[in-house]
Amino acid sequence: MPLSEKLLIEHIRRRAGRGKRSRIPAGIGDDCAVIRLPPRHEALVTTDFSLEGVHFRREWHPPDAVGHRCLARGLSDIAAMGGEPIAAFLSLALPAKLPQSWVNRFFQGLLNLAHQFQMSLVGGDTAESPNGILADIVVLGSVPRGKAILRSGARPGDRVYVTGELGSSATALDQLFSGRKKKVSVTDFPRHFFPVPRLDAGCFLRENNLASSMIDTSDGLTTDLSHICEESGVGAMLNAAAIPRAVIGAARTPVDLKFALHGGEDYELLFTASPRPKIPPRIKGVRVSDIGVITRKQKLQLIYPDQRVETLEAQGWQHFARKSM
Repeated sequence: MPLSEKLLIEHIRRRAGRGKRSRIPAGIGDDCAVIRLPPRHEALVTTDFSLEGVHFRREWHPPDAVGHRCLARGLSDIAAMGGEPIAAFLSLALPAKLPQSWVNRFFQGLLNLAHQFQMSLVGGDTAESPNGILADIVVLGSVPRGKAILRSGARPGDRVYVTGELGSSATALDQLFSGRKKKVSVTDFPRHFFPVPRLDAGCFLRENNLASSMIDTSDGLTTDLSHICEESGVGAMLNAAAIPRAVIGAARTPVDLKFALHGGEDYELLFTASPRPKIPPRIKGVRVSDIGVITRKQKLQLIYPDQRVETLEAQGWQHFARKSM
């Protein structure tokens, strides 16, 4: 059973820390947090649910991975705007019979990631849930005034890029749903259990004025690229051979192309950029792949090595469109 609300809040407060104290004069313990934005910056605010049975299952995901993933979702949104995180707020509803040890490990995973990026958990709420666990994370970040990278800046002729590799998380879920849990380990699928938001890469792209539009791949390459295309009034042609597919297992087997195209929760950065200047092949130690081009024709297409062209439908994650976990 979790601690009482008062004890739980005090327990969280002791572990949360203050991150960059100069930015947070008051955090947990008052009715509101007091947060200072850097001079000549604008606020970035994002919110994401993590729902048991939708975004995680206790029998599949260890508590520290659930906490890590909860915060990573919001941090990835900040990265996609070229921003820097400052603070997080967490509203957490817990079943009465949930062991306190599970709660402790959840916060361990969440706070370890927060400390990695020198940010703080500064407030939120707690409640009893009649059924599963519900976590709602709000992340506050900042970006220099007028410099946020939006989805609406892609132009015909821009190249399409993605950081890292795609399809690992979707492959892990496919194996879990297929009953092959023993084959799904943190070692083979680190981007599923402990994804690292690409904050450094996002800031680099913004600081060097390289990206014309950007989004993170939380819902899948085709779905997220379609968001850029819709907001920018353009289309895209992707090169199948250039899609950076994750590799798994000792044999380093590439994941199926469908998982790289349509699987979500990789939390990589998908961005467009002018052909000049050239985008470096690695940014802040992370691989960057040129995977296609923005077109005037407002459709999403895929070209194979044999020059066969296929029209792509966005098949990534959409709530209410398919069964949850």
